[in-house]
Amino acid sequence: MYRRTRHTARALIAATAAGTLLASCSGAGGTASSDGDSINVLMVNNPPMAELQKLTAEHFTEETGIEVNFTVLPENDVRDKISQDFSNQAGQYDVATISNYETPIYAKNGWLHALDEYIQDDAEYDHDDILPSMRQSLTGEDGRLYAQPFYGESSFLMYRKDVFDKHGLEMPDKPTWQQVADLAEKVDTAEQDMKGICLRGLPGWGEVIAPLTTVINTFGGTWFDADWNAKLTSPETTEAVKFYVDLVREHGEAGAAQAGYAECLNNMTQGKTAMWYDATAGAGSLEAGDSPVKGKIGYVPAPVEETESSGWLYTWAWGMQKASKNADNAWKFISWASGKEYEKLVGEEIGWASVPAGKRTSTYEIPEYLEEAGAFADITRDAIASADPESPGTQKRPAPGIQFVGIPEFTDLGTKVSQQISAAIAGNKSVEEALEASQRLAEKVGEEYRNR
Repeated sequence: MYRRTRHTARALIAATAAGTLLASCSGAGGTASSDGDSINVLMVNNPPMAELQKLTAEHFTEETGIEVNFTVLPENDVRDKISQDFSNQAGQYDVATISNYETPIYAKNGWLHALDEYIQDDAEYDHDDILPSMRQSLTGEDGRLYAQPFYGESSFLMYRKDVFDKHGLEMPDKPTWQQVADLAEKVDTAEQDMKGICLRGLPGWGEVIAPLTTVINTFGGTWFDADWNAKLTSPETTEAVKFYVDLVREHGEAGAAQAGYAECLNNMTQGKTAMWYDATAGAGSLEAGDSPVKGKIGYVPAPVEETESSGWLYTWAWGMQKASKNADNAWKFISWASGKEYEKLVGEEIGWASVPAGKRTSTYEIPEYLEEAGAFADITRDAIASADPESPGTQKRPAPGIQFVGIPEFTDLGTKVSQQISAAIAGNKSVEEALEASQRLAEKVGEEYRNR
């Protein structure tokens, strides 16, 4: 089990109160679910969730008689709404998509329903098939399981093989960030309508901060040292952030300061960028049957500098609110949406490249999946296996996490720092100014932990 730093509900609730919630939704969610034949599910608007929404009525509801009312929101907004509803134990939503960041924190605060008994009684679910890193990341300090993965991911570099071949460029099997920057410049110069790379610049601790923190890690930097001293203005962190900002400003996508995962996926799919460093889950969309770049993409590990690897570890998982009045039906949905049969359903109905992979060993034994997703299947599994949340960089850390710091205050701290970084990407302030402001924010958090 990952070592978790002590935390309180107060910090996470305060972070939620500071956020701005946009009222965009899809489906019939939004009223408390007390009907035993229906559940309310709150989830992020990523492509795999959109596919699940399309399949639910015809397959899950028809088989079980349980109607599912979905509320679907962008990533930043769904985090705020989930935190608000679960911290208040309002019971408005029975199930929500939470990550391996929120799960241990929510479990510690008593906001989640433990799933161990359901797992033990559900022989067909085959929990032992879940990848060890996924099981571990969704376990609470008490050793109990509090969420089940919908899909797992690490991060890697995606690039246009045909464009590289056209210009005689070669992607190393294990590139450094400097090699990536050099390649981005060459493509940017050679291709009039294509930028060299797409990198997230959108504010949000789960947006620009995710890839940026992996760059900080491999450059030798860190948010905090082992004694909770903030290190955002250290030479290593400054070098990493300046590298990232300069790269995206000089050779990145248009409007980078407002580009997140969805925008970069769209740019890559439409042929507007030659490279994209982001979640391994993006490969499923790039290799989908209707993708104009299907078969044109190459995949290599996350670029490094001072470390052997630098990919993150992440899962969007299903968590059940402790206050849910429909726990049995909520589990039936979680079991269906995370099960082996659901993966086969996606493969047969939508396409094997779209299977929500990265969570089950058996997925990598399905011939149809390996045939369709062969370009990225092995490298994804290897990236997930090699991710080390306890020691992702060159320095000892006071809390686990690769692309985040595993403390409740990080939602607020990461978001505020992301706004500083996005301002630097937009050219509204220098990297040094952005990091000096960020350092002051981090020092307050570090001081609080040192005094506990």
